[in-house]
Amino acid sequence: MRVLVVDDSERLREALRSGLGSMGLAVDVATDGRDALAFLDAGEYDVIVLDLLMPHLDGRGVLREVRRRGLDTRVLVLSALDGVDERVDRLDEGADDYLIKPFSFEELRARVLALGRRRHEQPMPVIEYLGLRLDTSRRIATGPDGPINLGPKEYALLEVLVRHPGRVYSRTQLFEELYSADSEASDKVIEVLISTLRAKLARGGIKDLIETRRGFGYAAH
Repeated sequence: MRVLVVDDSERLREALRSGLGSMGLAVDVATDGRDALAFLDAGEYDVIVLDLLMPHLDGRGVLREVRRRGLDTRVLVLSALDGVDERVDRLDEGADDYLIKPFSFEELRARVLALGRRRHEQPMPVIEYLGLRLDTSRRIATGPDGPINLGPKEYALLEVLVRHPGRVYSRTQLFEELYSADSEASDKVIEVLISTLRAKLARGGIKDLIETRRGFGYAAH
């Protein structure tokens, strides 16, 4: 899942980058509204975590532009403005959720994951496929032989593939789903993740779930 955090507080940006990133999410951070639109020009995001009060272009302007472009990105407004009228106005303008500062990270985490599921038309937190069970809220995988111990990026990769069985993802596409724009890793890391993921799935009783389409990429079949 790709997340864009937009906030002029460096401390908050980095805290959310670290917290959400530790779950295996690909997190980019923007310092203000103009910076956010530059990220949106460059790629798609599942969820935007959007502050309202920022210099240059505020969160209201970003929200209006996101909806003007017709993007299906889910927007979670994160603001110290707690008035009912403010919340209603932002929701009327196209925000999907509104969380008031200060907030619990666990609540924000749950809301971000729920919005990601809604974007993928997967309202329930559990995905079951060919004997595999993914709890997308707790980010836990279980096979016929019990829990499968996956690292954050291994889990994230598996969820991407299982959400859309049969869809072929290139190595580059998977890299963009799993890593932030400023990552220093190479997209060759995907081959390593695929290899370790297949081995762990097999130990959990799930064999041959990931198919390699030579010259094209990988798919869950």
